[in-house]
Parts: sequence; structure tokens; C-alpha cells
Amino acid sequence: MRQGKTYLRKNDQVEVITGKDKGRVGKVLRVLRDEDKAVVERINMVKRHTKPREMNQQGQIVEKEAPVHVSNLQLICPECTKTGRIAMKTLENGTKVRTCKSCGGTIENKAK
Repeated sequence: MRQGKTYLRKNDQVEVITGKDKGRVGKVLRVLRDEDKAVVERINMVKRHTKPREMNQQGQIVEKEAPVHVSNLQLICPECTKTGRIAMKTLENGTKVRTCKSCGGTIENKAK
């Protein structure tokens, strides 16, 4: 499978731009780079039926987040609070930072 580039990182605030959860906003919990997908908090909820594993345990239906393709997500700029495209910029000291194309502000790397 060919990988695409994604500028999404853990703890980024994103908006869903297409699909059943269109217009909803959430925080990225996990990025699955090999599948080009991301797991977003309270987005794309699915029901998982689990069997009892022990004698005293009951079977149950668990709701959890399923991965969403990164092409269906758009990053929200923390400075201008708009969704927009992201560019990579190299600073004078050689570090790469993500920048918002609409306002030009830098997007901090919170996760690590």
C-alpha cells in the first residue's frame, strides 16, 4: 500500500469535512500512518460486541472510535481558529514547522 503524506499529529484539533460526521470537531487520539487514517475523539463511533471471557463476566456492546481516512479531516489552526490547508516551513535554525496557509501562523508540535 502506498502511503500519502499527512500533516496530522496526536492532540491536533480537526474537523470532519465529509461523511456521516461532517462538521463535527474532535481531537486526534492516534495517527495510523501506514493506513493513512486517524482515530478522532467521539468521531465515527462503532459498536463492538464482546463475548464474556470469564465465568462471572457478561457479554456487552462497547462503543468505540473507528479510524477515519485523513483526507476526510482538516486541521483547525489554533491561531485563526479556521480550518485550512497546512504547509511545511523550514526555519533559519533548520527545524521544520507546520504553518497555516490562511493566516501564516505556526502550529506547535504538542505531542511527543
